Amino acid sequence: MSRKISYYTREGLEKIKAELNELKTKGRAEIARQIAEARDKGDLSENAEYDAAKDAQGLLEAKIAQLEELVSNARLLDESAIDTSRVSILSKVTLKTKRTGAFLTKP
Repeated sequence: MSRKISYYTREGLEKIKAELNELKTKGRAEIARQIAEARDKGDLSENAEYDAAKDAQGLLEAKIAQLEELVSNARLLDESAIDTSRVSILSKVTLKTKRTGAFLTKP
């Protein structure tokens, strides 16, 4: 698997880490509860709730793996060190059209 480097502010990376922690703790606990409830209802071969809970577990684990990969390849940016005389990473650009004088801002 190729390692895609992504750049984040400290706040942005902390938000991703918080989401990852939430999924690992509360998300996994909720899925485990759903699986246990479905399992208690008897025969698993025709138990739609059990199948749905297992599918949800697979999606949750995929999301956790994706976020772990993202965090492991994340790089922090020091916003104060960014040259604002040029457009670069984290630049917010405002353009003014000559014809109408309207402004357009792109992050």
